[in-house]
Amino acid sequence: MVVLRKLPGMPGWPAALGLRLPQKFLFLLFLSGLLTLCFGALFLLPDSSRFKRLFLPRRATASASSSSSASSSSASSSSTRDTELPRSPPAAAEPRHASPAAPRRLREKLRTAARMAGPPARTAPGPRQQVQGGESRAQPASGAPPARDTRAPFRFDYERFRRSLRHPVRGGRSAEDPETRARRMKIKEMMKFAWDNYRQYALGKNELRPLTKNGHIGNMFGGLRGATVIDALDTLYIMELEEEFQEAKQWVEKSFDLNVNGEASLFEVNIRYIGGLLATYYLTGEEVFKSKALELGEKLLPAFNTPTGIPRGVINLGSGMSWSWGWASAGSSILAEFGTLHLEFLHLSELSGNPVFAEKVMNIRRVLNRVEKPQGLYPNFLSPVTGSWVQHHVSIGGLGDSFYEYLIKSWLMSDKKDSEAKKMYDDALEAIEKHLVRKSAGGLTYIAEWRGGILDHKMGHLACFSGGMIALGAEHAREERRQRHRELAAEITSTCHESYTRSDTKLGPEAFRFDAGSEAMATRLSERYYILRPEVVESYMYLWRLTHEPKYRHWGWEVVQALEKHCRVEAGFSGIRDVYTTTPTHDNMQQSFFLAETLKYLYLLFSEDDVLSLEDWVFNTEAHPLPINHTDFKAAVQP
Repeated sequence: MVVLRKLPGMPGWPAALGLRLPQKFLFLLFLSGLLTLCFGALFLLPDSSRFKRLFLPRRATASASSSSSASSSSASSSSTRDTELPRSPPAAAEPRHASPAAPRRLREKLRTAARMAGPPARTAPGPRQQVQGGESRAQPASGAPPARDTRAPFRFDYERFRRSLRHPVRGGRSAEDPETRARRMKIKEMMKFAWDNYRQYALGKNELRPLTKNGHIGNMFGGLRGATVIDALDTLYIMELEEEFQEAKQWVEKSFDLNVNGEASLFEVNIRYIGGLLATYYLTGEEVFKSKALELGEKLLPAFNTPTGIPRGVINLGSGMSWSWGWASAGSSILAEFGTLHLEFLHLSELSGNPVFAEKVMNIRRVLNRVEKPQGLYPNFLSPVTGSWVQHHVSIGGLGDSFYEYLIKSWLMSDKKDSEAKKMYDDALEAIEKHLVRKSAGGLTYIAEWRGGILDHKMGHLACFSGGMIALGAEHAREERRQRHRELAAEITSTCHESYTRSDTKLGPEAFRFDAGSEAMATRLSERYYILRPEVVESYMYLWRLTHEPKYRHWGWEVVQALEKHCRVEAGFSGIRDVYTTTPTHDNMQQSFFLAETLKYLYLLFSEDDVLSLEDWVFNTEAHPLPINHTDFKAAVQP
């Protein structure tokens, strides 16, 4: 029983209110709850600075807000205060590298980063920086005087960039055989058919449902719309579908709204939206694409506000709140997600003059270089709080794939100056060769998955990109590795081709296995579907460009014929649920990456090598072309 003491000459304060004992108890209960709420708001909520303003003096509040911003932009510092545990979204779709519906500097010491990222800031910028008119401006902390920007005005010199390209974007007009041209024109017709039906039945939605002739929005893009528009832009441009390109551009100018409030996949928004907008800006010089890319890039920065600077996988594009996927082990971040930001974020810094984007991805490099790699391998799950691996599951397919792709492409995009990326790629591939590459009893080479030292003898469709990646890296490998890697790339691509030829539809399953007497075939019902994926034809394109062996074009044409026969429907293209039946049922979804990747890679396979030449461009993991940095394109302008 609580005893309330009275001061001499003064009644106890509850008694002064005329309250009876039960009322006193209720009053105390209410008061304690109110105090708990106040202290919780002050110290525990994620953005507590706004609540501290209610209780702390203005000067103290400004100081706290400033220190919080500094710790966010230097996530590797031990003083970082973000200790919030990752939270799961209520019902978010998994990214495409993890589910059927969805996939895939540090300075060269200081020179490469400075060249790619623009002039260094005087202080590390916080996540709430805004890019206005091509100039980086930091928002001052509440109550603090605005900091004066002493940097020179910035402008990206687009004309100088275009002059630096070694080949015309759409290639020259060299002679070619009629059959190759006819096949390329067929693929162009497929692209026009896919776009026309999307425009007619689903324009503004994210993807087309071709059987029901309506649009699909989904919950992977945080309220953003028009994923197919953004993904298709550069393909329409390269294929010289001028009227269709203008339709897509007009939608971006008039209808593409970035003021949304929903949970988005950081990975998917980056590779599809930012990648597509950046690529189209570089191809056309149209400012609308650059400004939209920079604005959207700003909205992704709060995802990096973790103790390590490793971003979480899901972000609310309106509030900036972020959390890890509910299915990710122990609130971890996914290797293929935080490892697939480097290309786009360096270009965001290149175009804006704002180094914060480059700083974020360079910090990811630092974390990965510090952590110990089991057997030299990179597991798929990393804690954004501790910077330690959560599980020892290694895959070159889903959950891991594009991380490795971005290492070799970061080196190529830097005009072969990002030596750290090249070393990371070489070391990772050496470990993959030693621990994961295997040959089946039938002589097929494949890359198994690794679970704490135990091999799972399967390969996902997503892993079939690796043939092209290894071939691309082999061209720049040391002499003792070059021929071995060329052969490995060809063998893996041949295995992926076998997964297509062994099905009744001549399209490949989502995953195929090498056990129980089965080779290069799906053995589980849940792995028999095909959702218009591009990875196999991606490798065909790279192998063709690097070897000019006719079989790769022949294999690519087989895919075109299978798509026409089994996936083309009245109002677009649809995935199929079982590749092992000649009368498959359709899944009623024309994926946006079908227009961004599958059809683009097929078109390039039957084009001359100077169309989006590999001497000028690297493709992000959504097949959006980003330029190799042959020179410095920044130009200071007069105030």
